[in-house]
Amino acid sequence: MNLNGSVALVTGANRGLGARLITELLRAGAAKVYATSRTPTAVASGRDPRVQPLALDVTDPASVTAAAAAAPDVTVLVNNAGVLAFGSALTGDLASFERDLATNYLGTLRVTRAFTPALQRNAPAAVVNILTLIALAPVGPMAGYSASKAAAHSITQALRAELRDRGITVLGAYPGGIDTDMLAGVEADKAPPEVVAGRIIASLAAGHTVVFPDDASAAAGSVYLSDPLQLERMLAS
Repeated sequence: MNLNGSVALVTGANRGLGARLITELLRAGAAKVYATSRTPTAVASGRDPRVQPLALDVTDPASVTAAAAAAPDVTVLVNNAGVLAFGSALTGDLASFERDLATNYLGTLRVTRAFTPALQRNAPAAVVNILTLIALAPVGPMAGYSASKAAAHSITQALRAELRDRGITVLGAYPGGIDTDMLAGVEADKAPPEVVAGRIIASLAAGHTVVFPDDASAAAGSVYLSDPLQLERMLAS
């Protein structure tokens, strides 16, 4: 997809990977980027004038509807907003698991549905869903989060098939650990968010539909593609 002159909208854009995705979209030539969050004033001041803060809570239907009305020129939708609750399948707090599902799965679907008419009208267009490697095989202490992202992975596949004939490409991104606030305090290898963002936007520009955007996820993704159960065993250990 030619990103030069594109109009993008990024959810969860106030920090972490979302902020880096904005930088990469601008570098690729985006004419405008709607930087959305629940509190758009949290978007750093002094940004490129092409960046337009916009209020959007992906769990609030009225907020999503209002954002879609305010941004009718979008050609690239990046579903990045997400939350993470730690807990195992048997002992994790179910209310936290429900919050993960409401944000990571239903929020992604709700936003995509709301923006599909604009994307189709402005096609060629694209949807980018920020998923995770552990959508493909769970990590025990993040069982609820893994399940919410697995649901988002499944709906990404369904959307890809449904939107293909409407001129809308759907890219699923499956990073491993990223060095952002979400994993603060977790001892693990973490990729720099700017590296992950750069590879995602490069894959979008190349017209890909799947990307493993860091070295760890690329290696694990190769395992998954050849032997899904082997990846499950790897992550379970």
